Amino acid sequence: MIGGTGTISSAITRQLAAAGHELWLINRGNRSAELPKGVRLVTGDINEHPDDVANLLAQQTGGEVFDAVCEFIGFLPEQVARDICLFTGMTKQYVFISSVSAYNKPVRQHVITEGTALANPHWEYSRNKIACENLLMRAYREQDFPVTIVRPSHTYCERGVPVSVHGTKGSWQVLKRMMQGKPVIVHGDGSSLWTLTWNEDFARGFIGLLGNPQAIGEAFQIMSDESLTWNQIYQTIADALDVDFKPYYIASRCLADIAPAAYDLEGNLLGDKAATVVFDCSKLKRVVPGFCATTPFSQGVRRAVAYLREHPEEQIEDPDFDAWSDHVIKTMEQAKKLLRQ
Repeated sequence: MIGGTGTISSAITRQLAAAGHELWLINRGNRSAELPKGVRLVTGDINEHPDDVANLLAQQTGGEVFDAVCEFIGFLPEQVARDICLFTGMTKQYVFISSVSAYNKPVRQHVITEGTALANPHWEYSRNKIACENLLMRAYREQDFPVTIVRPSHTYCERGVPVSVHGTKGSWQVLKRMMQGKPVIVHGDGSSLWTLTWNEDFARGFIGLLGNPQAIGEAFQIMSDESLTWNQIYQTIADALDVDFKPYYIASRCLADIAPAAYDLEGNLLGDKAATVVFDCSKLKRVVPGFCATTPFSQGVRRAVAYLREHPEEQIEDPDFDAWSDHVIKTMEQAKKLLRQ
């Protein structure tokens, strides 16, 4: 696994280790203390020093062929091209984590399958994922490179609560605003549908694809069947915090135009979260019989809130985002008064 300690991959790491698989992780070792017993770590930055990491891996494994290589931190075509060179002949399966944000925007059909067209003019992140997918599928067709593409939706874990509008330091400041009784900015009118998936549920679907001959040369989306409006999502967060939900609604296009570039709301909203989508996971369920996400958001968010309250180091404040939110809300209220005159 390239990565292995992030939001999505940490649950996969735990489940594979618990099942007794021989598991190797390539990463910088920043969270090595969290790794389960028996996991073997190759410490290095594959993006900065790919040759060094490849040599370390070859020395430690003796050149064995892996059943699967899973790429969790590949975002650019050149990273994927590097992987194709490094792992051709070294793995029976290469699994690339893409994103459902790669699907066509604006949405032309709200029910999304793996056959939905890939195109996103709003978000460079998504366009890069599309380019990575195209490169890998060409390698599969022309070189028999054994690729499987996985497209997650919004997957979360205990280290963070998913919200739609936040600053550069994550979601804690939004939760803090809610606990302080302050309004929180919600895109649109909060009625668009969204899908949130607990990372342990995602991991079970992902692991079912490993070593699965039906997965080679195919793309799969993995997520919960639960679809919630953003109003329901925020209300569920407020209930977990035992506070009132005080939404302040602003059009997504407006937020994209006025937000600091670092917040990337053009991509995060217009290219992703503002669109109502419902994902059809029947393809995954045919290939991984019995897969079902069993953690509703009402349970997952309570686990996340409890964890964050018990771990102050995860409570990363963002005073710039807080001040920006106050300024935007105040300015919008002033504009409403002027327009009513």
